[in-house]
Order: sequence, then structure tokens, then C-alpha cells
Amino acid sequence: MESKVSEGGLNVTLTIRLLMHGKEVGSIIGKKGETVKKMREESGARINISEGNCPERIVTITGPTDAIFKAFAMIAYKFEEDITNSMSNSTATSKPPVTLRLVVPASQCGSLIGKGGSKIKEIRESTGAQVQVAGDMLPNSTERAVTISGTPDAIIQCVKQICVVMLESPPKGATIPYRPKPASTPVIFAGGQAYTIQGQYAIPHPDQLTKLHQLAMQQTPFTPLGQTTPAFPGLDASPPASTHELTIPNDLIGCIIGRQGTKINEIRQMSGAQIKIANATEGSSERQITITGTPANISLAQYLINASSADPDPHGRNIFPA
Repeated sequence: MESKVSEGGLNVTLTIRLLMHGKEVGSIIGKKGETVKKMREESGARINISEGNCPERIVTITGPTDAIFKAFAMIAYKFEEDITNSMSNSTATSKPPVTLRLVVPASQCGSLIGKGGSKIKEIRESTGAQVQVAGDMLPNSTERAVTISGTPDAIIQCVKQICVVMLESPPKGATIPYRPKPASTPVIFAGGQAYTIQGQYAIPHPDQLTKLHQLAMQQTPFTPLGQTTPAFPGLDASPPASTHELTIPNDLIGCIIGRQGTKINEIRQMSGAQIKIANATEGSSERQITITGTPANISLAQYLINASSADPDPHGRNIFPA
């Protein structure tokens, strides 16, 4: 795209894609679609939202640069309003920043980062916003997530600068857009948790994941009964520890351990479970993983192990044995 971009913005049509969770999309849509209708009318931008049966949705904003900036401003201020409202019932004293996730073709991310990180550093310093470019591409696409957080004003200035970069450095080659996968059905229940089947794996139902994490964090396997607060009324504060075993193909074990053990340590910390990986056995194509903890610890550890092994199991087996 042959265009010089002035400070005021040009009537250059641009498309920006945002990745949002269901709750964020609900906030943008508003009751009977009133909020998104108002945003479209006042900004002059086209705002399209992908289908609704996915945990994540893509919000596409298209229009002249000035219309896009107005739409972003309205979204950023709406999210800040949501944060303020949620804090009225909270004891937290510091207000979290507004966060937006852009979806950008990977071929443009190099220009956005700049040589030795110079461009992204310049954007951070001049706008006051935090900007992070994901190292990996989103599943089945050639796009990366770019996370922006800060005050609404900082985010608007940051988006302006990102738009300038995108106009000056158009994508190279074909872009395969990221399409969030629909939430899978059916839902199955095991060990008191809801799971959906995605491909060969059982994944905790999206609404269950937060609950799993809260349970896991509040129920460590070796805390005496009665010394922790139950995460949910009616649940024993600290169920007895149990052990669960998985077998993982050797070619996926590296994804789970991570560089110098960083990933497996992260899974241990997040789940609260003890996780032991058996040494490789000669002639075997699998490794055994032993997880010890409460049912909540084990469920979350299973989910995180499954999420880490991003490549499909070449043997076509479910990581979660029946």
C-alpha cells in the first residue's frame, strides 16, 4: 500500500482484527446490540464479530484510519468502564489496565518489533502502553497476537502507531487468518468436572477452568483439613490427595518439560500438584507421568499438560485414559 501517513491520519482503508473472550464481546455488543450499534454509528467504522459458539471471538474493525481510531477509543473506554464497575464490589485498591489483543500477520511483526526491538521500545516509551508480541503464531494461522495494555488514552496512541507501521509495511505473501475453534460438544463429566472433547483430547469446559484454578490454588494436597477456605460452599476445603498416571509419547515430552524444565515447573506452580516424569525406558515410545494432589489439582495439571502438547498425538490416543 503506497501511502504516507500523516499525524492526522489519511482516508486509507485499513482492517484491524481483535481477539476477545466471550465476556468482552458481550460488553461490546451490549443489550440487544445497542452498544455495538452506537459504536458503528459514532465511529463510522465497520465492526463485525465472528460467530458466537466459540470461547474466543474475532472482532474486525474496517474503515478509514480516523474511524478505526474512534472505534478503538470507544472500545477502550468501554472496557475501562467495565473494570471500574467490577471494582466497586472488590477490595482491590489498584485498578488493572485495559487490555486489548490485536491479531497481526506474522510477516508484519518484524517491522512492529524493529531491529533489536527498537520500534516496539519506541512505541512503549512514546505512548506509555505496554506492548507484547507473541513469539508463536496462533493455531492454524500465520498471525500472531499483539497484546496492548494501559490507560485508554495510551492504548489509542499505541494503536495509531501500530497502524502507521502496518500501512508502511504491508503483509508479505499470503496470510492465513486465525479462526477460533467452536466450543466442542458434547460435554462429559468426570471426577466432578465438566470436559469438552476437542479432537483427541478432553479439555475442561471454558467456564470450568477458572473454577479449577481457584480450587487447585485453595486445595493443596498436604494441608491439614480445616486450614483453608473452601473455594465453593459445600466443598471440603482439602480433599485427600490422590495419584493419577498418564502415558505421553516421547515426541511430546519436550513440549511438556520446556526449556530447562520451565514449562513443567510452571504447570506444577499453577496446578498445585506434584508431577513426576519417569525416565525414558529403552525400547518404549512413551514416558509415564505421575500426578499427585487433590482432584482439582490433578484436573488442572491434566489440562495444562494437554495444552502444552500442542502437536496432536501421532498415535491417536487420548492423553486422558478412561
